[in-house]
Amino acid sequence: MHEPSERTDGSPVRIGALAPLTRPGWTEAGRHLLAGLELAAREVNDAGGIAGRPLELLVRDTAADPHRAEAAVEELARLGVAAVAGEYHSVVARAAAAQADALGVPYLCSSAVLDALTEQPTDRVARLAPAQSRGWRIYADFLLSGGHRRVAVAAEPSVYWASGTRILRDHLAEHGGTVVELDARAAVCDELAGSGATALLLLAGSPEPAVSIVKAVRSDRRLAEIMIGAPAGQPEFAGWAASLGGDGAAIPFLRYLPERLGPLGARVGTALRERLAEAPSFVAFEGYDTVTVLAEVLRTGGSWSSVAVEGTRGEIRFSRTPGISVWQWAWPPIQVADRDPAEPDRFRILHTG
Repeated sequence: MHEPSERTDGSPVRIGALAPLTRPGWTEAGRHLLAGLELAAREVNDAGGIAGRPLELLVRDTAADPHRAEAAVEELARLGVAAVAGEYHSVVARAAAAQADALGVPYLCSSAVLDALTEQPTDRVARLAPAQSRGWRIYADFLLSGGHRRVAVAAEPSVYWASGTRILRDHLAEHGGTVVELDARAAVCDELAGSGATALLLLAGSPEPAVSIVKAVRSDRRLAEIMIGAPAGQPEFAGWAASLGGDGAAIPFLRYLPERLGPLGARVGTALRERLAEAPSFVAFEGYDTVTVLAEVLRTGGSWSSVAVEGTRGEIRFSRTPGISVWQWAWPPIQVADRDPAEPDRFRILHTG
């Protein structure tokens, strides 16, 4: 990533930006991610760009399709991008990372958490989101603190959901807990009623089948005492509240924000709210931080190991983390939050890690 300092012709420095912008991708997440990427790019250019050259985002829609992501990375590499950034879905980000690594293009993953982002260790790929093993263990600690030792998961078939189930099972087992697996596509309520579980976790896509499962459980008198949880963050977005109303409240989920934003985070949050016409999610902040980091690396010609950048959620530095094959921001803030039943548009912080 030394090219920007070597050219002074005013041509743009191009960054490929991947996001799920159409179904079956999680389009709300994609829209928030893109808003953060675009806001930061605009601010970089307002401040003089990269060594006098404008920063240009080449946006590609992955639609949650790994093959589409691979093709996009190949196209972006042909177009001469300095780096690739973005993506929300873990399985898609994994495909993008493998392709970028194979083609020699740096990739900064914004929001996907799957631990095994690449099969082999690589210096070309870095990630801002916390690894799934860290975030989901914190979620398991939250469950244990609430007395939940028999936990059911309504899971769809996916490497991501299977990985999450394994993390939860292993961590709960260390404290005498167990995980009961249910098929998210089957009659969840009947299985749940006979499972002995005190909590049900939605390891399933949003809006469907997650929204339908919540409605079914909330309307089943046998399950009135069951806590519903969503570690993957489904309730973070406004569409969740719009689909479920009060039924979507009191469903704890993981979000990657500090308890209180600093001055930069507060300023960016205001700008993102104006851009999105709604409260920005943690994914929008991840998008902003992605371009902020890449701009610094491109300006300095540095590496993931040398970068130190003030992000919206704290200082960002990358390191090698045991068991993680890419350069990782080791300490993103993590909280378990839910929507307040008394005011579903307001979030409550329940646990931090």
